[in-house]
Formats: sequence, structure tokens, C-alpha cells
Amino acid sequence: MTAQALRDNPADTADVKIRLRGLSKVFETRKGPFVAIDNLTLDIPTGCFFMIVGPSGCGKTTLLRILAGLEKHSSGSVEITKPADNRPGNSMVFQGDSLFPWMTVWENASYGLRMRRRPQGEIKDVVGHYLMRTGLSKFVDSYPHQLSGGMRQRVSIARAFANDPDILLMDEPFSALDEQNKLMLQEELLRIWEETRKTVMFITHSVDEAVTLGDRIMVMTAHPGRAKAMVDVPFPRPRSVLELRAEPAYGEFVYKIWGYLREEVHRARALDEGSVA
Repeated sequence: MTAQALRDNPADTADVKIRLRGLSKVFETRKGPFVAIDNLTLDIPTGCFFMIVGPSGCGKTTLLRILAGLEKHSSGSVEITKPADNRPGNSMVFQGDSLFPWMTVWENASYGLRMRRRPQGEIKDVVGHYLMRTGLSKFVDSYPHQLSGGMRQRVSIARAFANDPDILLMDEPFSALDEQNKLMLQEELLRIWEETRKTVMFITHSVDEAVTLGDRIMVMTAHPGRAKAMVDVPFPRPRSVLELRAEPAYGEFVYKIWGYLREEVHRARALDEGSVA
């Protein structure tokens, strides 16, 4: 689906979790206004694993920060359907380390529930479940500096899911990892998501990762960030990362997404080099 088709038919379902209309974000800089996001219209259904790909500087992280309430948009509207219960609206998993270094794995993973003053029995059951699912049960008393980068990201994922947010925002959480750890965490994330079916917005520079994890992919333009294309991922769930990537249709679909993205990557480089006004 193209971005124009999305504007003409804004939602495939009435059950929309996130609705953006004409969203723009402008930063004031010494050189004048910088448009990070321009007139973005978007509907994300409840339970959708939504992937965002685009060149550096296209406003991907800014969009997540707006949804997380860390940035204020300049114009347009943001509508997020609130959960019916008392769950938090969202949790964010960052690219780099975001653990508290003075807390153990257990203390980090249980932080959100403890801040919400949930019952001790609930905390024990929920946190224990997600630490088990992420392979960290034997490391509950370890501190972040005693863990590998991949293990620290697993703690971040366990903490996010344990907090039971309505929406999970993930900003390139695996980009700094080696390929083996990345594949393992992708598999773990897919398994946990199958259990919860949370609404996820996931930023990545990897087309492979977008196709492997996502239900729908938005390709963004070089700045100012706009929706260039909106594509539904055709592969059924549940998925196995390696099995999916062995399918001939997978390579064809990755090439299709890269076709949308290639021009924008070249344009972003040209803008950075100052060859385009």
C-alpha cells in the first residue's frame, strides 16, 4: 500500500490503537527551522507489530519520542486509545543500555511493577516468567556490568513486557549487537510477542529485521520525514527467523522493500553532503 493509498483509506479496521493526522515536528535551530516530520497521517491497528524503516535523520526516533510523550509535536493530531485497565500507556526499549547500573537484573526487570506498587506475588510471578522466557533466570542477582550486551538487552525486553504496557516502543534495540545475538533476540521477541500480541512500534535500519518481525512496514523519506510507502508483510505467523529467511519469497519481498528505501538513502546522503539544497 502506498502512502497515498493510506491517506485515501486510513484504516483497515475500526480497532485503531494509534491514529496520526497531519503530524509535523519542527525543531528551531541556529540555522532556522528544521522539519523532522512533515504531515504524517497513519493508523496502527491494535496488536499490530509495526515496523518503521528509513534513512538516518528521517524522524523515526522523533516519532517514537512523540508517542512516548517525550517530545511535543508541532502540528497535527495524535490519538492513542487508552487501555481499559490501569496498565501504563507505553514502555520504550532504547538502542543503547538503559538499565540502572546499581540495580540487579531482578530489580531492573521488576522496576515498573514496583513503581506501580503491584502485589509482591504478582511481581514474583510476572518478572519470573519474563526472565525465564528471555533466558535470564540464573542471572537475577547479577548487575548490568556483569552481563554481555545481548543479555542487557534481554533484561530491557523483559522489563518492558513485565510492565505490561499497552504499547511497546522499540528504537533499534538490536542494532549494536553481533549477528548471532541479534538472531537470538529476534527469535525471543517473536515468541514473547506471540504470547501477548501487544501493539509494537519498532524502528530499524535493517530491511531483513523489518520483514522478519513485522506485520506492516512504513518506509519513510529522507528528511523531512514523510510516509513513502506502507506495505503489509505477507508471511504467516508464528514465524521462525531462520526458516522464514530460507524461503525464496522472503528474498523477493526484502528486495521490494529495499526498492522503496534505496532512493531515500541516496537522497539522505546527498543532503548530508550538501549537494542538494
